[in-house]
Amino acid sequence: MVPSQSYEVTVVGGGLGGMTAALALRHQGLRVTVLEQAPQLGEVGAGIQTAPNASRILLGLGLRRQLEAIHTEPLDQVRRRWQDGSVIGLTSLGQHCKDRYNAPYWHYHRADLHRVLMEACLDPAGPGPAVEVHTSSRVAELDRSDPARPVAVTDDGRRYAGDVLIGADGIRSRVRDLMGAADTLEFSGEMAFRALIPGDLIAADPATRWLVDRYQSTIWYGPDRHLVHYMIRRGEFLNIVACVPCTDEVAEKWTVAATTQDLVDAFPGWDDRVPAMLSKAKEDVSCFALYHRRRDPVWMDGRVALLGDACHAMLPYQAQGASQAMEDAAVLAEELGGVNTGDIEAALRRYVGRRAKHAGMVQDASLQNKTFYHFPDGPEQRARDEKLRRFEGESDLSYEWLWGGTPLHDPDAVAFSYQFAR
Repeated sequence: MVPSQSYEVTVVGGGLGGMTAALALRHQGLRVTVLEQAPQLGEVGAGIQTAPNASRILLGLGLRRQLEAIHTEPLDQVRRRWQDGSVIGLTSLGQHCKDRYNAPYWHYHRADLHRVLMEACLDPAGPGPAVEVHTSSRVAELDRSDPARPVAVTDDGRRYAGDVLIGADGIRSRVRDLMGAADTLEFSGEMAFRALIPGDLIAADPATRWLVDRYQSTIWYGPDRHLVHYMIRRGEFLNIVACVPCTDEVAEKWTVAATTQDLVDAFPGWDDRVPAMLSKAKEDVSCFALYHRRRDPVWMDGRVALLGDACHAMLPYQAQGASQAMEDAAVLAEELGGVNTGDIEAALRRYVGRRAKHAGMVQDASLQNKTFYHFPDGPEQRARDEKLRRFEGESDLSYEWLWGGTPLHDPDAVAFSYQFAR
């Protein structure tokens, strides 16, 4: 059913999930207001991977030209052994993904991808009403005295009423708490270092030059820890994500600054190429505790619903956190865009029904990979490496299931060709 009127949606949280939702809702003709607690819209200085399932959503929002200007394309996904760097397994990406999944596997600087989404939301020439964005707007209360018009109240007393309120405000979601949802937050016992290493330093050293000769997404597996790296901005930076057992300080504070030496020291005895690479980190090394949410299908209450990390925060061991939030955004927009105001709650129930099981399966797979990635050397490690050589999938989920198809009912989304010229 085509809605007879445009109604109002308030999105709390202006990260990648929230802005994708705002843009998708705008494409449905809805009037969207985004409330972001930070003083400026933006993303942290780090890389992000969008597998074909997320790329398909972004391309369907008309962003192909903008994404082609900012992406870096890895040609392979490479798995290496910690002691000697030997290749355990290799999965083709690049043209293979476009041919097989009809969408690309691309890397970005998170700030670049966020900027593309934000500009598309604000562009007055875009489809539907331009999105209204308010920064420095931390939501402190929800006023639901009128169930049909939930009101987000900021800590300085401003009130934003809408027909629907979406909490896309991250793993420590304030909307989730105010909605009265269960506390499903769990600590993994691990933390991740994050760093951007200048690409010119990588290219200048013969020990690391191989990282820029062929763009790849690389995972090193070792006992109790693993290391992920890939190039972004076409070689301007090497993005590092290094997962290790968590310290008490990081567990308590969530995020702390770290040094280059801290990063190098976290991988003692690893292949010489690892310290050669990590020692080139110059500044802005940080580490953050890895928390996640226990799988829970309760994502809504009345006209308030959750999206992304607010409802299914997952560990980064499937590289799907943002991608699943983008799928949420597209399905939410499809459901809300097809109803009038009287049918909003039913549309939200359908959204949850279409997304909670799927995202929950990815949550579970990400948690399984925490153990799978970190086996000590021995029989389990050897069995894992053999599986990766054959590549049946890292977890219970195959890439065919994870990357193929679309979560949307829209026949245009299914039929649209994303094929790329060779």
